[in-house]
Amino acid sequence: MAQLIVGVLRGGTSSEYSLSLKTGAAMLQALPEGRYETRDILIDKRGTWHLRGQPSTPVRALAQVDVILNALHGGMGEDGTVQRILERTGVRYAGSRALASGISLNKIRAREVLEGAGIRMPRSAVFSIDNGLNTGEMAQAVFEQFGPPYIVKPPAEGAGRGVRMAMHIVELPDAIGDVIDDFGSAVIQEFIRGDEVSVGLIEGFRGEDLYALPPAHVQRTGLYLGPEAHESGSLQHLVPSRFKHTQKLTLAEVARRAHKALDLSHYSRADIILAPHGAYLLEVNATPGLYAGASFPKMLETVGSSMTEFLEHSIKLALERR
Repeated sequence: MAQLIVGVLRGGTSSEYSLSLKTGAAMLQALPEGRYETRDILIDKRGTWHLRGQPSTPVRALAQVDVILNALHGGMGEDGTVQRILERTGVRYAGSRALASGISLNKIRAREVLEGAGIRMPRSAVFSIDNGLNTGEMAQAVFEQFGPPYIVKPPAEGAGRGVRMAMHIVELPDAIGDVIDDFGSAVIQEFIRGDEVSVGLIEGFRGEDLYALPPAHVQRTGLYLGPEAHESGSLQHLVPSRFKHTQKLTLAEVARRAHKALDLSHYSRADIILAPHGAYLLEVNATPGLYAGASFPKMLETVGSSMTEFLEHSIKLALERR
């Protein structure tokens, strides 16, 4: 019987290029050679597709591929661009559809959906270069809604890229200006003190419609929020965690509600702050990182699963999707 041809799509034009390479490499390594013929499909930083080290077109790179596993983080891998290419070429793929993935990536649009579903999130405000306000006026408008500390971030970046911290109101104008200068708009979010948590979800896994992996307690040095923590593997994910059973149930429920509200498919990872007075959803990732040191692989290991089992289950979901 012919082997299933599985393409792993990695790289991409976003600032998470290096993390995508690592996730893709982990996927390729986890797929058993005896069961699959794998194709390493690279998209470089300029957006050129490559197959077997040679430049290609998407149509040629995807020819004869049965299933795509998407290892692209951010940008075209999550904003719907790649999903639409795959749908036009008729190649099945694991993960969320174009619209749902794009909404999830955009913090502004996602928030509208999630708050509409009654999911608690930190208070926030949004400004762009077209608002007609100077950064001091923006900061004052935020201060009138909620007090410091503040997290200032771009609306469609991941892995801590572009994130600024303003501990006091006097620091906020510069933080807003930095993010708007670099990204055109800024989301200013109330800083919630509590435990940082990641919760992974898998559809149709182990007999459950939406299986929640054990929550990972994220440990970081101080309040450092930059991307180097992800790329260096210096973030620690404690799984199993020491959260109480009732807290774990709450975290799983928040993640499930967010996954369903955003109409995501196959899998996702929710980032949550567990404060003394409740859980606050920060964001949802339609394409969880699977590189060494990421939380999702550790959550899988804790329940006796593996990257191989997860990827084979994802391939099954992709083939069954109509």
